[in-house]
Amino acid sequence: MTEKTSRTSGGEAVRAAGPMGAPVILSNEPGSFAWDVLAKRHPALIQQVRDAFPYCRRQHEALDALLDEITNGVIETLAPAEHDHVRWAYWGQEHFGHSWYDAPFLWAESYFYRRLLAAIEYFGTGPWQGVDPFAPFKQAELRGEAVEEELRALDALADAPTDERSTALLHASLWGNRADLGFRIAAGEPAVGDAATSTLVADDSALLWQLLPAGASSTVAVVADNAGRELIPDLILIDHLLEQQHVEQVLLHVKPHPYYVSDAMTTDVVDCLRRLTEAPSEASRIGSRLWKAMAAGSLEVHTHPFFCAPLPYEEMPEDLRDEFESATLTILKGDLNYRRLVGDQLWDATAPFADLTAYFPGAVAALRTLKSDVIVGLEQGTLDALERSGAAWRTSGTHALIQVRQ
Repeated sequence: MTEKTSRTSGGEAVRAAGPMGAPVILSNEPGSFAWDVLAKRHPALIQQVRDAFPYCRRQHEALDALLDEITNGVIETLAPAEHDHVRWAYWGQEHFGHSWYDAPFLWAESYFYRRLLAAIEYFGTGPWQGVDPFAPFKQAELRGEAVEEELRALDALADAPTDERSTALLHASLWGNRADLGFRIAAGEPAVGDAATSTLVADDSALLWQLLPAGASSTVAVVADNAGRELIPDLILIDHLLEQQHVEQVLLHVKPHPYYVSDAMTTDVVDCLRRLTEAPSEASRIGSRLWKAMAAGSLEVHTHPFFCAPLPYEEMPEDLRDEFESATLTILKGDLNYRRLVGDQLWDATAPFADLTAYFPGAVAALRTLKSDVIVGLEQGTLDALERSGAAWRTSGTHALIQVRQ
């Protein structure tokens, strides 16, 4: 295929790729969303990680070197001693020696986090082995007042009709760090519910519930996104699915190691379950049921190295494909999973979601708050209205979607 360059609505330079010719998003246009992530967010994150731990001189020097590389240098390979050096050498063979900004945005983001872990010796054999550099941020959010308020809102929701509660908890899981909106949909605050619904750019929730009728012996795979304030609503939705017998078993997939700052690992699942069980009233009851569900096997936590790979789901390995194929429905949470599901490319926003996910093994649902340029499956009228608004609706986190392919 002949390669060509074009621009996103935010201005990023992109390169055409793939059988449908959709441009792959790069980060080399100053002022674009992808450029902002690499040029501003990543350097700021290096400083935040440095400040969060009393790292030694060697780690500080490695962080300084990484900062200089991403701002002024070219992409370097992982050190040969790193356990996954060969794997990343293969994944990055086209990008090493070139500017970070000229690599595909998805790859560059993923590799940055891998290099950050190398700098703080996460995979080393010394005292910092396995110490999550993002743990202080996750813990602060989990213990914050916002989570406390959201858990208290569950008490009012407990007595709501089942259908309203189902909608509320689905929206809570969808919105993640705006979870309190979802919890209160059925708690006597219709204006909030209207606001949550009006900012859905696509809503296949009816089809989602149709695939999970009560009383069916279904298995659902849930691929988590973030920890803390976003994982708690996911766990509460899982409890609802089990308690109302929409599913017989839930397989919760999390990351095998730290990734993208707040991404959920097994330790984060445990922290959230403890936070629920320590809370009063309805939240505590939910936490206790989930704790027992894990012991009984109706809730299992799974992980896979692929979840930290810079690859689309179309390239998933066979063992993970088999897991998803055996599920009644796979629910992918969050923006990164969406980018990997449809491809981190500048598709026509009206391109059918079903067509771009036809490769996926089994029924799949995406629950996503919009925080990047990638979007498909919109009605033309919806897209026209969003474009007329003048808002940064693709990247601001103010809009969301529920998309399902049977």
